[in-house]
Amino acid sequence: MDLQELARPALTSPARTIGRVALGLALAGAGVTHLTVAREEFRAQVPAWFPVDEDVTVLASGVVEIVLGGSLVVLSRWKVAVGLFAAAFFVVIFPGNVGQWLERKDGFGLDTDGKRLARLFFQPVLVALALWSTGAAGALRRAAWG
Repeated sequence: MDLQELARPALTSPARTIGRVALGLALAGAGVTHLTVAREEFRAQVPAWFPVDEDVTVLASGVVEIVLGGSLVVLSRWKVAVGLFAAAFFVVIFPGNVGQWLERKDGFGLDTDGKRLARLFFQPVLVALALWSTGAAGALRRAAWG
């Protein structure tokens, strides 16, 4: 996939636009809470084995979420590229969710093994929403099949 494909207008519909904007607002909101009121809760999601300080990780991921969220809302011409980055971000942070489950860390009401395990199944939904709402899934198919 080349740069031209990433900037090419993707298929859109009111449902996709609503999904993209909602995901963007949710990401930006989560990012703001990383930096402010929920900083301690987010620290619970940083696995003990992760080699970067918990607070630095939370702050950095919060900034990334704000940038990705804002980009999903305003960069409609580049929505395919932003969708790919957002999907990749959800994949990259997934080990933190697994770590929270394996290390039995409470956070955001996830205070049982069952709740922490159930949360793991939501991450693929976020990946799919990022790819679908931005048209990135179609761009990937076109790149793979020509």
